[in-house]
Amino acid sequence: MTTTTPVPVPVAEPPRAARPAGQRRDRRVFQGWAYASPTAALVLVFFVVPIVLVIVMSGSDWMLLGGNKGTNFPENYTAVLEHRSFWPAVGFTVKYTVIATVLLIGLGLGLAMVVQESSRWRAFLRTAFLLPTALGLASASLLFYALYSPQVGPVSPLLERLGLSDGDVTILGTPDGALWATVVLIVWRYAGFYMLLLLVGLQGIPGDVYEAARIDGAKTWQIFTRITLPLLRPSLALSTIMCVTGSLLAFDQFYILTKGGPDGSTMTLVQLVYNLAFESKRDLGMAAALSVIVLLALVVVNIFQLRAMRATDQD
Repeated sequence: MTTTTPVPVPVAEPPRAARPAGQRRDRRVFQGWAYASPTAALVLVFFVVPIVLVIVMSGSDWMLLGGNKGTNFPENYTAVLEHRSFWPAVGFTVKYTVIATVLLIGLGLGLAMVVQESSRWRAFLRTAFLLPTALGLASASLLFYALYSPQVGPVSPLLERLGLSDGDVTILGTPDGALWATVVLIVWRYAGFYMLLLLVGLQGIPGDVYEAARIDGAKTWQIFTRITLPLLRPSLALSTIMCVTGSLLAFDQFYILTKGGPDGSTMTLVQLVYNLAFESKRDLGMAAALSVIVLLALVVVNIFQLRAMRATDQD
């Protein structure tokens, strides 16, 4: 007589009690703070605290070697506005910003369109145009300083061989030469970066739009002005904001190539901050006041650009 072993029947576990909604909400809030706290700490230490310190210094008689001698607000601001190099630095910075922005955005858009249309040499052209961005700005400035040097650089001998000069050419020795030599450096260094930004925007435009325009008989210029530019507006706005901000804060290239010369003709606002703090006056209070002025100018410019972009989008 055979016996069968009864198969054990699994017993269902009692359902776990659901957590109250308040506990779940508190847990999500805690997780959010845990994720955000490292970034918040970095912003606090490296952004908020320095800004507060600069604002305090801008209203104090604070020398580099003598320390803080007390509050003197608003003497630092009036002294900066009356400084002989302030308004020339403002004019030169604005002039350089306009030239650099127009050339970088225009050339970046042209390179992006060339790379997008090219099929056989696409990978090579992208690499070639983007390669200069891998070099640091200080290193690139030193490289161009050597290229422009009449003693060791190839530019002066080349101009002499072409019959464009009778001897050594000091490119950085004149105001216009120093400006355009620096612009060439910046265009070589950053054109590939803006090409990449605008190329992403171009690739986001649907190809069906271009095909429909060609079927309707639109010409190349009409397609560019009525389709490409309007649909590329967000990328152009982002590139313009980045280019304007970077140009207004220009320092490395002019400090290495020209030291603000000749005769202070290429002095930017940020370089004037450096000179006030560490070279000519060694007055940290005046340098901080000028830093606050530059910061406020950047905020105003960016707000104006964002509002202009928003108004254009609404139209």
